[in-house]
Amino acid sequence: MTKHLLIDQSKIVSSMGTGIATYAKNLAIAAGDKGLAVDALLSAHSKIDRHNPILTEVQLFDAPRPEKSRLAPFAADIAGALRAGAGFRPVQLPPQHTVIKAAGESSPFDRVFAATKLFEQARAHFYAFGRFARVRLPETPTLFHATHPLPVEVPGCPNLVTIHDLVPLRLPYMTLDNKRYFYKLIRRHLDRADHIVTVSEYSRQDIISLFGVPEHRISNSYQAVSIPAKLLNRPRDMLAAWVGNIFDLEWGEYFLFVGALEPKKNVARLIDAYAASGSKKPLVIAGGAGWQNDLEMQRINDPRFSHFRIIENTISRFERVRRITYLPFEQLIALMQGARALLFPSVFEGFGLPVLEAMALGTPVMTSNVTSLPEVAGDAALLVDPNDTAAMARTIRDLDQDNDLLKALSEKGKTQAAKFTPEIYAERIGEIYSHVIK
Repeated sequence: MTKHLLIDQSKIVSSMGTGIATYAKNLAIAAGDKGLAVDALLSAHSKIDRHNPILTEVQLFDAPRPEKSRLAPFAADIAGALRAGAGFRPVQLPPQHTVIKAAGESSPFDRVFAATKLFEQARAHFYAFGRFARVRLPETPTLFHATHPLPVEVPGCPNLVTIHDLVPLRLPYMTLDNKRYFYKLIRRHLDRADHIVTVSEYSRQDIISLFGVPEHRISNSYQAVSIPAKLLNRPRDMLAAWVGNIFDLEWGEYFLFVGALEPKKNVARLIDAYAASGSKKPLVIAGGAGWQNDLEMQRINDPRFSHFRIIENTISRFERVRRITYLPFEQLIALMQGARALLFPSVFEGFGLPVLEAMALGTPVMTSNVTSLPEVAGDAALLVDPNDTAAMARTIRDLDQDNDLLKALSEKGKTQAAKFTPEIYAERIGEIYSHVIK
């Protein structure tokens, strides 16, 4: 009899994707590799019309629209809190063939179930009453795995949840989360879930120490890096020309940071360290706007990083610190492949996927010596105190000048990344699921 895993996809239906979206997709692939049929649970923004499958799919991927009234979200929250008390009965959507997906994108799911504003109403219900909303499918799955803390549960089967980190509680001054809501949600999951999954040994021990969770109730699965062979095998000459033409960057002659502009990513201090290093190679900041980023934007736009130069009798502006917003995955991989080094001095990470992706590509890495990052990087990266600007500056200077160091880090990085392959990840996930099912 086929075993069915149900996982939420609350972060997947997005044009830009998120770290949790990547996690969810990799989880679905790993579970499928272990022989489970994987179903998706979606929250639809619009009413689901069972008699019009084309329109239902289109609305599922529709771009969000601003509310007509500032009071609309509050009214929706009140109504949603009341409706969610009765629970949800998602409907199975027909196969999705209408919306044109990104090139090469395929779905790892056998079936897709959706209910209108499921997760939004469940959050409002939990905020108002402190209880999870119940979700019942036509057939009860073998397992339900929430890819991040959500106030929903599926009766009749084991419920698992992945808690990536405790950043809102450990660094409350660096996040905009509702801390009381987050604490209550985590506490409720720890009390009710059949098993807890996390993504590093640091996060596992952090959850155990802060909440007193018995060790046998929480497992560390780590994460996996999976870069399609077609991206890895692209000719270097073609990529170098591409990076030069699109981004005006010279292959191997720029530093790269990948991540949202938010306080825990430590970008302002990174830019200060870069300036102190004396490097003339550009520093590229690639990522979304994030939040609380006034200081970061001030550093990026600092006039000292901008000057004019004359090339072949043409005057052009040269930016030493450059910001690039959202990039398609294939462009981000090319940019990472061509970087002299990835600079990722984050203050706190539950895992730190950009570090692993860079090492898998053979790109040297500088990262922090705190939280989960030493686990991911091993001895294959240069580790620095994220609060020590001078130490970061010295490390950037070494990466700027020492080609032998770059070569050694590149080789070590590939070896370290091989410890986090999709196959190894699938084995870890399979062991967790087998244990919970038994």
